[in-house]
Amino acid sequence: QVQLVESGGGLVQAGRSLRLSCAASGSIGYINTMGWYRQAPGKQRELVARITSGESTTYADSVKGRFTISRDNVKNTVYLQMNSLKPEDTAVYYCNVIPWVGTVYWGQGTQVTVSS
Repeated sequence: QVQLVESGGGLVQAGRSLRLSCAASGSIGYINTMGWYRQAPGKQRELVARITSGESTTYADSVKGRFTISRDNVKNTVYLQMNSLKPEDTAVYYCNVIPWVGTVYWGQGTQVTVSS
């Protein structure tokens, strides 16, 4: 059984940092792409960052220069380092994992709240 466990969310003041983690376990096999999406109240879920098995990265324009995505293939974990947080970053952040074979998986979501 595949499990995705997210951690690292919380409440912080603007300008501070958080690091999100998402650990995949179980019979997921080889992982192709891992990423982070977020959904703010009243808004559509959007891609924040994505990283391939070859460590090619993609970022939303709104987070470029502030967020960094990385992965540890030994631990099957993806991270999102979030610096210089802004109130508009407030959202529920979801981990997304695409294995080479099989279905796409989503984490349960972790709340990030940034106060001004």
